[in-house]
Amino acid sequence: MEANGSAPQRARDGKHVVTLREVADAAGVSTSTVSRVLDDRVPPSRSATAERVRAVADQLGYRRNTFASSLRRGQTATIGVLVPRLSDTVMALMYEAISRAATRLGYFTVVATTGDNPADESDAARTLLARNVDGLIVASSRRDDPLPRELRERGVPHALVLRTDGISPSSVGDDEAGGYLATRHLIDLGHTDIAVLSGPLFASTAVGRLAGARKALREAGIAEVPEWIVETTFGIEDGEEAGYRLFRSASRPTAVFAANDNLALGVVAAAHRCSLTVGDDVALVGYNDIPLSQRLPVPLTSVRTPFDQIAATALDLMLATTTPVGDPIRRAMPTLIPRRSSGSHRATIAAGPPPTAASVTRSEGRS
Repeated sequence: MEANGSAPQRARDGKHVVTLREVADAAGVSTSTVSRVLDDRVPPSRSATAERVRAVADQLGYRRNTFASSLRRGQTATIGVLVPRLSDTVMALMYEAISRAATRLGYFTVVATTGDNPADESDAARTLLARNVDGLIVASSRRDDPLPRELRERGVPHALVLRTDGISPSSVGDDEAGGYLATRHLIDLGHTDIAVLSGPLFASTAVGRLAGARKALREAGIAEVPEWIVETTFGIEDGEEAGYRLFRSASRPTAVFAANDNLALGVVAAAHRCSLTVGDDVALVGYNDIPLSQRLPVPLTSVRTPFDQIAATALDLMLATTTPVGDPIRRAMPTLIPRRSSGSHRATIAAGPPPTAASVTRSEGRS
């Protein structure tokens, strides 16, 4: 039957589903060998037998029935992912990295957005679990979030990503190290008047980045100015509002560390409103190094987050059959990417006094 090509044609016409047994008979191997060779959850074998099996399967038009194999394993090969929102570039990049890592392992991902709302997060988790996902990757966790505790108590395979509650298995960037790198960079350029836009302190990312910035300031013997340590959301609008207040103050900072790139984009807008040039009149460092950062008119210095590494580790933690020994939190080291926006000490300190109220008003009229 296989020799005359009729079986492949019937399979493509949808009138016949080619079975493992037919592939095994045509290839002259056992069905277990065919199953093992065609299992896309494991690295492909390059043996002559494996190559022959794949060639025969392709010739016959064999398609692996993932639903049936999932039922046999008691799994669906599907992973649920919770993110606050996909309009946030960082969360979109994180989800894409998780999806790529899952695909390499033979899993499919389903995403749900929660809007940083614990109640919506719990509802989304219940909905995904009711659809028999094999586990959850949670990027929306708050430090006081009840969901990770519920998942631990129910024995649901899960891992937190980017953010952590400090208890559940978590794959995150080393946010304290990243905040330190950003602020140390500004200090090394000669700045002592440094503001920090932290992000929301319910998120471990904001807490860690602020702690790193404060560590760098302490090491350099630079006293904090309370008005220059600003808690914000992670949105562009908050960055612009906070930057505008800072730049209108009687004694403005010469440098700003924004705890994510969206905040930094808001600071750029605020600087423009105040007739200040980023990189010349004020130094600026962001965080995450989103693709837009290097394409701005003044490219943004940013701390790069290794999304693919964090995603792969999160999948490993979620799929692990045993609880991680020791610290359940795995931290990936970020990298500082210097660009034009951080300027130099000479450029920003020489920029002169802060803009007057009149000059700000004139600038607003032009924007």
